[in-house]
Amino acid sequence: MQTDEFDRKILNALRLNARITNSALAEEVGLSASACLRRVRALERGGVILGYTAIVAGRAPDEGATAIVQVALERQTGAFLTKFERALRKHPEIEEWHLMTGDGDYILRLRVGGIEDYARFHRDVLSQLPGVARITTSFAMRSQWRG
Repeated sequence: MQTDEFDRKILNALRLNARITNSALAEEVGLSASACLRRVRALERGGVILGYTAIVAGRAPDEGATAIVQVALERQTGAFLTKFERALRKHPEIEEWHLMTGDGDYILRLRVGGIEDYARFHRDVLSQLPGVARITTSFAMRSQWRG
């Protein structure tokens, strides 16, 4: 989908505040309310806007930890990547993943109960995922979301 300057302004405003009213969004980007709504709907239908979410501020200490996991795969064929991602979807602890450039193939964001929970998840799940060659993990000490 082709985007223009108005679309980019709309996307930037929605990144900062997805709950902004259409009239406020229209005013911010310099469009009429009806034109702005048509553009937002077109961005949604075109797959540019995939959805809206609430970002919850922090978690209580007993709600676990965030692990950032870099995974290198044995192969990078389309079928191999599809099989790997299909396996990721089966585990709700894996909240997010990205196919990356660079040393590793994927970056995963996990929510685990703690180090012992992660050790179990590493042993029973991550190391058993199809095609995993190497796993490198870091734990978040503090998280901050823009917005």
